[in-house]
Amino acid sequence: MSLTSRIFSGLNPKRSWKPWAGGLVCLLTTLSLAAQTQTAQSTVPRPPGATKPAAPSAVPHPPDTQKQTTAGEDSGTTFKVNVKLVNVFATVTNPGGAPVSSLKQDDFQIFEDGKPQKIAVFQRESELPLSIVIAIDASLSTRNNQKLELDSARRFSHAILRPIDGISLFQFSEVVDQLTPFTADLRVIDRGISRVHTGAATALYDTLYLASDALLDRRGRKVMVVITDGGDTVSKTSYQEAVREAQEAEVILYSIIIVPIENNAGRDIGGEHALIQLSRDTGGKYFYASSLDQLDAAFRQISDELRTQYLIAYYPSARLSDSEFRRIDIKINPATQEYPDASELQVRHRTGYYTMPAK
Repeated sequence: MSLTSRIFSGLNPKRSWKPWAGGLVCLLTTLSLAAQTQTAQSTVPRPPGATKPAAPSAVPHPPDTQKQTTAGEDSGTTFKVNVKLVNVFATVTNPGGAPVSSLKQDDFQIFEDGKPQKIAVFQRESELPLSIVIAIDASLSTRNNQKLELDSARRFSHAILRPIDGISLFQFSEVVDQLTPFTADLRVIDRGISRVHTGAATALYDTLYLASDALLDRRGRKVMVVITDGGDTVSKTSYQEAVREAQEAEVILYSIIIVPIENNAGRDIGGEHALIQLSRDTGGKYFYASSLDQLDAAFRQISDELRTQYLIAYYPSARLSDSEFRRIDIKINPATQEYPDASELQVRHRTGYYTMPAK
């Protein structure tokens, strides 16, 4: 059964399609009963690996986390946030678009809702595990370019994958199918690519939502690469729902938009504009491609960026906010000695985070 049909069949859209969910619930329930003398109904927690704390020597303790002040009963617009580490992956490029990988912690300044934050963790990210969803548009409108897409995706997988990484292959048309689980086995990925087949319509927003959900509990860096002509015709998920899921999963989206035909009155550009905006908001990037060479060039740029990212993490200084979405801004310190003119550098990162999950 396809992911789309299972997700939207009246079941919980956050977890219903994951085959291990039932077993995980049973295991967690058994452990809970063994540790407690009374039982209580609760939601299913994430896998232990998703919330495993960092070693004490690597991550400093948060600021004073004594009892937080809650919003007054007469205020319906104040949101409380748990004091937890906020991870932001940043890509820095020079005026030519090439990644800059030599910067140090003092070269960065980070702000939340306009207020400066103290950097608690700083790392260059070439060694962190990668979880990558490659989502291939298999709708009728991409049929003529499908072989190019698949060949380029195969070369990218072989070039980027390390034993600590995992790639999951999705295809989407009127339905969304996860062709492979996350794996570092190139033979499995190649077999998945060979199974891609042409469908009819395009469920782009459903794909963004479901792929983000698949990445939600993964550890390390979470990346989605979508190869599509940008149309959306049959999604049951709204753009806003897809955006929120991607932001909550901390996904970095790279969009490869195939064969744009400028000024074509019959062309559906709504999905294309959505991909461009979401790529920007998640710290990723979008590309246009109309040939195999351009596809390969886009994948090479993605690969280069993923090897030169920075992790900048902080504990929020503010407990309360007027909005459930907090905006993040990272700037290069003008006094940096690592680059002649810091104003020439471009920093890309996710634009913010939600203080509580979607209901």
